[in-house]
Amino acid sequence: MLTPLGRLDKYAASENIFNRQMVARSLLDTLKEVSDDERDCIAVLERVSRLADDSEPTVRAELMEQVPHIAMFCQENRPSIPYAFSKYLLPIVVRYLADQNNQVRKTSQAALLVLLEQELIERYDVEAKVCPVLVELTAPDSNDDVKTEAVAIMCKMASMVGKDITERLILPRFCEMCCDCRMFHVRKVCAANFGDICSVVGQQATEEMLLPRFFQLCSDNVWGVRKACAECFMAVSCATSQEVRRTKLSTLFINLISDPSRWVRQAAFQSLGPFISTFANPSSSGQFFKEEECKNTEDRNLAEEHSNERIVDTEDIPTHDVQSQTELPLDADESDFAETLENDKEESNSMLVHSLPETMFHCTSSSESCQEAANKNEQSFDCCSIAVLPAPAPSSQEKPLSDQELYNSFNFWRTPLPKIDIDLELQETAETLDSETQEGEQEVVASASSNVTMATRKELEEMIENLEPHIDDPDVKAQVEVLSAALRASSLDPQEETTAGIGKSVDSQNELSIKDHLSFTSIQDDPVPLINDTAEDIVESALRYIHNDSDFSTNSSFSPEEEKKSKIQDIVPQALLDQYLSMTDPSRAQTVDTEIAKHCAYSLPGVALTLGRQNWHCLKDTYETLASDMQWKVRRTLAFSIHELAVILGDQLTAGDLVPVFNGFLKDLDEVRIGVLKHLHDFLKLLHPDKRREYLYQLQEFLVTDNSRNWRFRAELAEQLILLLDLYSARDIYDYLRPIALSLCADKVSSVRWISFKLVSEMVKKLYSAPPPTFVVDLMNELVETFCRCQKWSGRQTFAFICQTIIEDDCLPMDQFAEHLLPHLLLLASDRVPNVRVLLAKTLRQTLLEKEYFLTCVSAHQEAVEQTIVALQMDNDNDVKYFASIHPASTKIADDAMSTASSTY
Repeated sequence: MLTPLGRLDKYAASENIFNRQMVARSLLDTLKEVSDDERDCIAVLERVSRLADDSEPTVRAELMEQVPHIAMFCQENRPSIPYAFSKYLLPIVVRYLADQNNQVRKTSQAALLVLLEQELIERYDVEAKVCPVLVELTAPDSNDDVKTEAVAIMCKMASMVGKDITERLILPRFCEMCCDCRMFHVRKVCAANFGDICSVVGQQATEEMLLPRFFQLCSDNVWGVRKACAECFMAVSCATSQEVRRTKLSTLFINLISDPSRWVRQAAFQSLGPFISTFANPSSSGQFFKEEECKNTEDRNLAEEHSNERIVDTEDIPTHDVQSQTELPLDADESDFAETLENDKEESNSMLVHSLPETMFHCTSSSESCQEAANKNEQSFDCCSIAVLPAPAPSSQEKPLSDQELYNSFNFWRTPLPKIDIDLELQETAETLDSETQEGEQEVVASASSNVTMATRKELEEMIENLEPHIDDPDVKAQVEVLSAALRASSLDPQEETTAGIGKSVDSQNELSIKDHLSFTSIQDDPVPLINDTAEDIVESALRYIHNDSDFSTNSSFSPEEEKKSKIQDIVPQALLDQYLSMTDPSRAQTVDTEIAKHCAYSLPGVALTLGRQNWHCLKDTYETLASDMQWKVRRTLAFSIHELAVILGDQLTAGDLVPVFNGFLKDLDEVRIGVLKHLHDFLKLLHPDKRREYLYQLQEFLVTDNSRNWRFRAELAEQLILLLDLYSARDIYDYLRPIALSLCADKVSSVRWISFKLVSEMVKKLYSAPPPTFVVDLMNELVETFCRCQKWSGRQTFAFICQTIIEDDCLPMDQFAEHLLPHLLLLASDRVPNVRVLLAKTLRQTLLEKEYFLTCVSAHQEAVEQTIVALQMDNDNDVKYFASIHPASTKIADDAMSTASSTY
């Protein structure tokens, strides 16, 4: 018979601890009971203040758990109880932050963060009541545990109170705590939350006040502090300028990667990829982020029109995309031109690209750097690997070739090089050259040929003899042929070589001779006249080929120095990239982290986006290494992100470098295949239609899993097939996707079947809208034969489900449905299994009769439906009668799927 207030007073004064706990737990209900009376509400809040002084910690903790709920109630009823929270509740929360009991402190901290997150504390109260208390709790003479917890609260609330309050009230004390010499726990908390503070205060305050403290924390004598710094490094980097990031933070991060503590190194390597991603620059990566959308700024049509060329960024033409080497036998008149080429590398690349016909060359991304010392004025550039396509027609002005030159064996063992048109500027230079220069050139060529000594020929002979016992090996046989040809070429008469070289229509001294590495990919039946090299060049090329252990399947060969040079770029500090590439080194797994390769794979798309597609060659080898890693978790990580990487790299690189990896994942473990399957549509839509069509033959393989109980795999396949319907033609859908869909409709697991019903209905819709109409008619006939006339009742029930889905989703016009499917559906009214008749009653009453076609149009089909419903209303089964007689509110197939009557089989 007590009033709410009387009951509250009685139990609040009880000596029983549980009674007082119940009072704290029932405060909100009491407030709601007296919410109509403002004085009673104030009275309840006053009793809350008295209850806060309870000596029992469990009572205080229980009270603090209720404070956020009470505060929400006060906020909703603010007109009747203004300032109630600020006056009665907030002081309790602040006071409990310094409570001696750990549980009470933790509860008050959680309550404070919830109140701040819900914006239930006024800004004035934050400045006047909360922040001063926290600053006081972090004073040097404060309790160690309280100080540590207060610092953590200050850091977490910074993002909620905003930049202004953080800079004025929190930042100065935070900087002091970073230098707390007595308590490493405080410094560790500061380090762990450093990134959050930086993101709130902005770039200027970060660089002026926080970075010096961060450098101190990164060199702290406690490894736990340094580890915390490594973990938040990305957030700190995001709050600094590009210059500071490159000049200061990158060096600091290298120190953490080489830290004596394994745990610090482990954390640093985990943060390496995210840190590299902060160097992303739209002008270099070609990507912009806006409203969480990745917008590609490059022209995708470039890849389709020039399928044999690298994609060149529209804002910057990187020097490694089209690498070329132009060599000029220089004299005094031509040295200026070569010097200009060396000073402007991009201009050199552009000149070579335009001088060769588009159909006659293909520049590879991996090229070798050659250095020649035939002339001290000669300039070295990156060389270009050239593969000849169709042989060009000989020029009408070209002089007949000598027999020696035409049938030179050198033309047959080396890939023929096309003749290069001469730049106009060089042509003019050639016309102005006097006879003395020509004579000098002849002397140079002749002297170069004579430099091939007997010792070099002897070396070739010895190498051939050593390889002959292993001539059965195709690679060894190819090497012997190379050496033999080089030996024959080195024995040619220098005078004949000189004569043949001079016999060109254009003087050889003015030709752009390309120093090529050997490529055996496309030997033409009709050899093209070569740009003449001296015998010494031939021998050097052959020896270089052998010593580099190249094979005929590759387009280029690298020395270790050249391979390292190929991974150089200017977007990310090279030291950081080198450390990232080393994460696949097996020794790292032993000295740093057994899962370091997984962390490398996880951050690879971000690193690729940062470097841009023009620097993909830096990551290609690492990606292939990860894709073949022994740990399935590494391959699984790559499988889940391969579609994102395909967006970053573009069509051409995806087709060349990602498709082989994708194909490998399709044959991997189910744990890896699921990553590919979940984003199958996202990846296939990026491929060329012809390439995309090749995967139609492999979709059937997804029905086979390592574990037949892995039904989620088949459910995901059905989801993806729904999306894939938009990528393929009607014939492909009918020939390849239809059998899979029908198989999934008969799956043992109901969840797979529900998705498959949606798949079949969408397939019917797609085939109906695409010519010819015979596909959809054949599909509907097959549904009737496979399911409606199935011997098992579950198959007949499946037919009813599919019809219900087709009707609900308007996949077919009602006249087409009535013609092809409705007669067979109505036959199920006489089915001997009640479950089938129950579903039929639901479908007719809840779905079919809702359609306008059956409401307004009087036809034979409508009469047949009404007769069937009357028959079902007189069914012997009560459930069938019920669903045929009334009109339940629910009309969704999902509700039917969960009902016992329709889903148990």
